[in-house]
This record gives sequence, C-alpha cells and structure tokens, in this order.
Amino acid sequence: MTPVVYKNRLTALRALLQEQDLDGLLVSCPENRRYLSGFSALDSHLHETSGFLLISPDAAFLLTDFRYREWAQAEAPLFEVQIYTKGMAKLLSELVGQMGARRLGFEGPFLMYATYQKIVQEAEAAGLQVEWRPLENFVELLRAVKDPEEISLIRKSLAITERVLAQVGATLRPGLTEREVAWRLEQALREAGAERPSFPPMVAAGPNAARPHHHPGERRLQTGEPIIIDMGAVYQGYCSDMTRTFYLGEPDARFKEVYTIVRRAQLAAETGIKAGMGTDEADGLARELIAAAGYGEAFGHSLGHGVGLAVHEHPSLSPVKERAVVLQAGMITTVEPGIYLPEWGGVRLEDMVLIHAEGARLLNQDRTFYQFD
Repeated sequence: MTPVVYKNRLTALRALLQEQDLDGLLVSCPENRRYLSGFSALDSHLHETSGFLLISPDAAFLLTDFRYREWAQAEAPLFEVQIYTKGMAKLLSELVGQMGARRLGFEGPFLMYATYQKIVQEAEAAGLQVEWRPLENFVELLRAVKDPEEISLIRKSLAITERVLAQVGATLRPGLTEREVAWRLEQALREAGAERPSFPPMVAAGPNAARPHHHPGERRLQTGEPIIIDMGAVYQGYCSDMTRTFYLGEPDARFKEVYTIVRRAQLAAETGIKAGMGTDEADGLARELIAAAGYGEAFGHSLGHGVGLAVHEHPSLSPVKERAVVLQAGMITTVEPGIYLPEWGGVRLEDMVLIHAEGARLLNQDRTFYQFD
C-alpha cells in the first residue's frame, strides 16, 4: 500500500471522529492497526501486543516497545513512533495530556479489561479528566469496503487457496486421517506462496461433518461419507476463505439430495445478492430455499461474513433482523450455506463474492462441483 492510501484512511477516520464528537481514538485491534498505519506485526499472544495507535484530528502516534521500534518506523511513516519503557498506560497518559483530549474512543471488543483499568488509573493519577467511550465496528466500517489494491490481494489469496484445495483434494483416499489431510493443506499453502493459513484448516469426515467448526482429529476418511474441507490463505496480509464437500466412492441418494439443495441455495444467493440489500435479506435468499426443502433447522449459522485483513470481519450475513446492515458496493463476503445432520455428516459450499450495485461478482475460479441429475 502506498502512503496515499494510509493518508486517505486517516482522513476518513478523522471525519468519523468529528461526527462522533471525539478528540481521538485508541486502536488496539491488530487488523485495524495495520489498516490505518501499515504496521504489520501480529499479536501472537493474548496478553502481549505489538502496539497501539492513538489518533487525533492533528496527530497520529504508534505506541510500541523496543522490540518493534525499527519495524514500526519502517512500515508506518505517517505515524510518530513512541516507545514505552514504563508501560503503555503511562505513555498514553502523557500523550493524552499533551493533546488536551477530553473525549477518547477505544475499541470495546478488543481492549482487555485489565489494560483498560491501567489506562484509567494512570489518567486519573495524572489529574486528567477523560471520558472513555467504548466503540464497536468503528474502524471496521471503513475496512468493510475494499479498495482496488485490497481486492487484488484478496483475489491472489483466493487463487492460492483454490490451487491448494484442488491439489490436496485430488489425493483424498480412505485411510488418511483428518489431521493428516489438514497438515497437507497447511504445508501446501505455504509452499504455494501463502504467509500462513487464514485459520487452521478444517477437515471433517463422516459424522464429524455435522460440526460446522470441527477440529481435525484421528478419524480416518472412509468410502461412502461426506468430507468437508474449509480453508483459506493469507497473502500480504489479506485473507481468503473457501469450503468444498467431497465424497469418496459413488455418492448415495442422501448425499445427492443434501448436496444439491446446498448448491442450489448457494447459487440463489450468489445471483441475488447486491448492494443496497440488507444482510438479513441476503441470508434469506439461501435460507428460504433450504427451509422449503425441509432442512431449515439444519442450517444454523449465517450465510456468510466479510473477509479482508481478518478472515471474519464486517459485515455478517446474519438472519437476525436486529443485526442487519445494508450491503455496500466494494464489500467482499463469503456465501456458504450448509446442512448438518447429526450422526450422518454435512455439506457446506463456500465461495467469495464482491458486492456491486447490480449484483455480486464471483471471485472464485474453481467451479468443480458435483452435478447430479
């Protein structure tokens, strides 16, 4: 990304700060930190962070420790890098005092409560009178609409995922364990140019395929049962997400029925989604078809989710009307209907689409689906 991209993102964020009558924003979410600054370090552990951003109408600070100083200075030229030696909370208090800020937003879902307590205590000890406002989906609303460079990177990430899934899918044989297949996927992703998987690959065989988020184990693949593989890649920070369902041997009548319903639901959504539509309405495009076929209770998750710097991000294509948002041109989401039947297994098919005013553009090139009469 060029410095102009980050300058534009800061301008957009500062406009939001003005709308919300805020003097600044403390950013702790790693993806939001990277989106706004370019600083790509990860937060590897729950209790450790690579740094925070403090952004006001007139200033942009990147707060980090000595380990990341050179890295931050190289990747975030629009930010003044500040190294904390006596703790982040103390440095933050000093900067807030210099700014004269009185109303500061912070990311409620990401800032740990213990860290928040330290921040408040340091501010009070310094005699500052600060109103701390918890925010949700603040930067995420900006991230949801992708620019052309982001779209290009996501396409490349998805191309890697498709190539690897086709490669490993062709090697599926009875006797392989779920864990062995998952390792093949992860190894092949890195060899194909991915930085890492966007999440641990899911391989769910037989009855385990009834678990939408199954963790691969020692169950062996067998003839005559469904196998769900859900995987994705990270390429230059951007994620992809894709699911296909396989079957070893000649598919039986039940698999044919369930698979055909899921595929029809996916196609209905992919051809019907467009900008201006509510996320609950988009979900309904697939859900109503599955329910009409008698499997409504077996589709228990949302139709899809946004994908970008995080593999799950805004918006959620949820059936819950109270959580609905309007889809906008430039958003990238998954379309992943599924049917899950205990003691038998399940079928899920997942593509990625780019939302346009006139519809949705399919980003996947792989179209190797089962075709049943």
